[in-house]
Amino acid sequence: MLNKITTADARKKFANIINRVAFGYESFVLTRRGEPIAAIVSMRELKLLQEIEDQIDIEDAWKAKNELGKPIPWEELKKELEL
Repeated sequence: MLNKITTADARKKFANIINRVAFGYESFVLTRRGEPIAAIVSMRELKLLQEIEDQIDIEDAWKAKNELGKPIPWEELKKELEL
């Protein structure tokens, strides 16, 4: 279940919100001036989001690996990506 709450109300009810997220697996969207700015989700949901992101990254890596073209040396790629 997704609940919306202002940041001001969230400050007042912080302990209650954390308990509802941690033990009731509820999610909250924090709003400021009516606009969503952040979310509070359980660790279970965060892990799921991270797993989905990892899977997408793996799929993208396989697609890139299978693309035709000249390979780019690792050192050149690091320099280009400013790593």
